Amino acid sequence: MTEPPTQASSDCPVLLTIPTQWGDQDAFGHVNNTRSIRWFETARMRYFDLDPIVELLQGTRVGPILVSIHCDYRRQLSHPDTLQVTARVRKIGRTSMVMEHQIFSQQQQLLISEGCSTVVLFDYAKNEPLPVSEELRTIIEALEGRSLDDD
Repeated sequence: MTEPPTQASSDCPVLLTIPTQWGDQDAFGHVNNTRSIRWFETARMRYFDLDPIVELLQGTRVGPILVSIHCDYRRQLSHPDTLQVTARVRKIGRTSMVMEHQIFSQQQQLLISEGCSTVVLFDYAKNEPLPVSEELRTIIEALEGRSLDDD
């Protein structure tokens, strides 16, 4: 069995440094598990704010919308700490993409939580999902440095 990573991979298109906040704690004195989902969201939305994607979608009423999200909690997290939060696209289908997320504690030097989310591009003017265009697929594959077939 391989050991889990202890720090974020530097080749992720999105790698954020986020400090925990006092208000992230729950009544038991540890950072509430719901915060991982929020940090996934922050990294996911930063991904769609990367220049080539923003340039493609600018001036449209098209943007990402979350279909599903899953989180596996690996370790307890306490405040204060500084986190590394990543987002990358694992695969692209016809109408959706699967993103991977990881959160690392700098204090513990360990993986705290990891998960995935399924996202579709959504036309907010027409209130309907859109297929992933070849242009967007090409941009994302360039950001990821690899092919992202929906195998």
